[in-house]
Amino acid sequence: MVVTDGAAVVLGRFARRALWDIPKGVAEPGEDFAAAAARELREETGLEIEPGALLDLGVHRYLRGKDLALFLWRVEAMPAAEELRCTTFFRAADGAVVPEFDRFAVLPWAEALPRVGRNLQRVLGAVRAGPDWPFPESGGL
Repeated sequence: MVVTDGAAVVLGRFARRALWDIPKGVAEPGEDFAAAAARELREETGLEIEPGALLDLGVHRYLRGKDLALFLWRVEAMPAAEELRCTTFFRAADGAVVPEFDRFAVLPWAEALPRVGRNLQRVLGAVRAGPDWPFPESGGL
């Protein structure tokens, strides 16, 4: 789920890890991809959007055996990173229960892309350079 005004993007940092990511997850049985994207956004950031308001950016090769259905929420004003809250948790190897994302940032694309994994960099770069990107003045890497 890409939350952007064209100039900046919302990222969350994986708890206890150096990598940052966009909000994303797995669709539940019977859940369409747009509904899953809106749910994951709500669970991982607290932001609310109706699935019908999302721009479908297509399904992209992401990892071996795992494709990424990518959606965009074009916002007029970027949310404040300090107001975002992750409500999904996991049990870490040491037994501690931690949120999936422990920090958030709203960053210009040039600062955001080096913080995410190389596969997500590739996908986001291709999408931003593609014909469906709604911000032609900010596309590409």
